[in-house]
Amino acid sequence: MSHTRKVLNLGGRTFTLVGTAHVSKESISEVETTIKELNPDCVAVELDDKRADSIINSDRYRNVDIIKVLKNNEGFLLMANLVLASFQRRMGQNVGVKPGDEMLAAINCAKELGVPVVMADRPIQVTLRRAWAKNSLWGKCKLLSALLTSAFSKEELSEEEIEGIKEKNEMDSMMAELADFMPVIKKVLIDERDKFLASKIWNSSGSNVVAVLGAGHMNGVISHLESISAGQEDTDISEISGIPPKKLSSRIISWLIPALIVVLIAAGFILGGKTVGMEMILTWFLCNSIPAAVFTVFAAGHPLAILTSFVAAPFTSLCPVVGVGMISGLVQAVVCKPKVSDMETIQDDVSSVKRFYGNRILRVLLVFILSSLGSSIGTWIAVANFGVTLSAR
Repeated sequence: MSHTRKVLNLGGRTFTLVGTAHVSKESISEVETTIKELNPDCVAVELDDKRADSIINSDRYRNVDIIKVLKNNEGFLLMANLVLASFQRRMGQNVGVKPGDEMLAAINCAKELGVPVVMADRPIQVTLRRAWAKNSLWGKCKLLSALLTSAFSKEELSEEEIEGIKEKNEMDSMMAELADFMPVIKKVLIDERDKFLASKIWNSSGSNVVAVLGAGHMNGVISHLESISAGQEDTDISEISGIPPKKLSSRIISWLIPALIVVLIAAGFILGGKTVGMEMILTWFLCNSIPAAVFTVFAAGHPLAILTSFVAAPFTSLCPVVGVGMISGLVQAVVCKPKVSDMETIQDDVSSVKRFYGNRILRVLLVFILSSLGSSIGTWIAVANFGVTLSAR
């Protein structure tokens, strides 16, 4: 039996787990062979409905509505999706395999045999939102840096290296490295999804179930399935199935910070008079406007988008509901309207700095992200400056 295939006999049912590398020819063959040999009652795959649709209908990104993305505050999610998809595509270039081909093979093979298919993974939007929401400011910066690094990395893996990813020692090493570098991300991307996948697999119909999942999830899913069978845990995944609501304390803090800034400026007027108060207001405007505008320049934003960032940043920084990135990104999208060609090449353009900046959709997303980052940096610079000013009074 292949080392990537694990058979569990639990509660009078048989679960056959096939661990795959997502850009592996051998994985495709392993999946097809397993399903045809076992003719299971059900096949569970590590996909959600939207990701399955994107694999089956590979031109889905041509229908991206960038205006709607920004209004829904999903700019970071789209960028992360594109970067991750581009990275996996590059890994598979040398072996002629596209990301998710082994999952597609599982779906097609199951359909040929008339076997029902269960999409067992949590929606990627939920996973990314949870990862973002649960991270600290420093963690978010590390996540962004990791995404940008992978976006422009020229690393290409050989077929032997890709197959090596499925080896237990290689995977354990990768998981340990991720846990050390970004423990929150590891918890959301791996640990939570292990539980989610195990629950979906356990609740699949029939006594003979085949599950196709990435090798990185094998040990975790097996552990959860065994715990469920032993009655040590249930299959309730409601707590990890949605975006965590902001805690009351977080919502209060999001309004307290703008209120604190207003109080500090008022204190400047009281302690230092009109001159100091007006200097603090000017400091607030410049500390927000300049970084937001400069970062929009780094994003190669249109002059109107740069001006919008400069003007809007001091005001949006005082309003937790609307960010400067949404406004500047919308202006960028309107004055430099994306073309059909941008949508057709978007996944390839992510991997090249020159093509990245040449793609109008990606530039809108870059304006959205960088102008927001610039304004956030400016806010903390202004607050620090206020502290120095008032302490001198």
